[in-house]
Amino acid sequence: MEKIAMLGGGSWATALTKILSENGSRVDWWLRSKDDVQHLLRTRHNRRYLPAVQFDLNRVYPSTDLEDAIEDADWLVLAVPAAFVQPVLDKLGRDALKHKRVVSAIKGMIPGKNQLVTDYVAERFKLSRHQLGVIAGPCHAEEVALEKQSYLTIGSPDAELAEEFCELMRNRYVRAHPATDLDGIEYCAVMKNIIALTGGIAHGVGYGDNFLAVLVSNAVQEIRRFLQVISPQPRDLSASAYLGDLLVTAYSQFSRNRTFGGMVGRGYTVKSAQLEMNMVAEGYYAVKSIHELNKKMKVNMPITEAAYNILYERISPAVEMELLKEKLR
Repeated sequence: MEKIAMLGGGSWATALTKILSENGSRVDWWLRSKDDVQHLLRTRHNRRYLPAVQFDLNRVYPSTDLEDAIEDADWLVLAVPAAFVQPVLDKLGRDALKHKRVVSAIKGMIPGKNQLVTDYVAERFKLSRHQLGVIAGPCHAEEVALEKQSYLTIGSPDAELAEEFCELMRNRYVRAHPATDLDGIEYCAVMKNIIALTGGIAHGVGYGDNFLAVLVSNAVQEIRRFLQVISPQPRDLSASAYLGDLLVTAYSQFSRNRTFGGMVGRGYTVKSAQLEMNMVAEGYYAVKSIHELNKKMKVNMPITEAAYNILYERISPAVEMELLKEKLR
């Protein structure tokens, strides 16, 4: 039995815990809230996210003790919002992850540092990149809960690590495939949230499916330009880990980034949208990180800049969308 420490109490952490535990792994599940842990122990459900999922407490061990949760783990899966990664992991000693393999399920960057989660983990704990992996979609937690057919890509420079984690994830409704492009997959996962958020803003302002299709096709080119500068290597962006993840996030009813953008487009402030959703839209933080990185690289990124202007410069969504539509082809 593989021992896995799951960090995070949201919908994606809940879905991954369901898959891993039902496949036979032991999951020590760290959550911040004592009330959430007690509720799980009493009812076998996560009361906040995917409450229909029932857990076997002979395989799932909820806890608020971070060090205890990771102590005996073979794998550490990070599924907390990117903004909370540093505050959580900085509680650990620098040797705490020395002999562990770490897989990030986070679709965001470390705010302030403008750093990929795997880069931060490698730097903070002095880990080899061959100890690191990342989970990519296209895959929504809500569909995992419903056991809808889903696909995952596990990216890691270590092909053996990627395949081993794929094996832990595969079941009758989840197919998982390994890949070696850690940085490309992780950056694409960050940027697809920006695109979905911008698409949501456009929808909130009143644009339709025709515009969204053009936005997404231009987004693929924008992502390609960015990756060619920040992480140049041959990669097929039509693969599901890239294009598939972008499409499901841009179009799905379950996309929190599209929902968040839609609220902003309809006139919500950022704070009021965040409070009403009760979920973290990673794209909000990612926009600022990518914008900051691009100050030096100067890649042509009109969609990212439009989102930044709306969210951080407080330009009217209607005005910014008018400007953006002239830049798309």
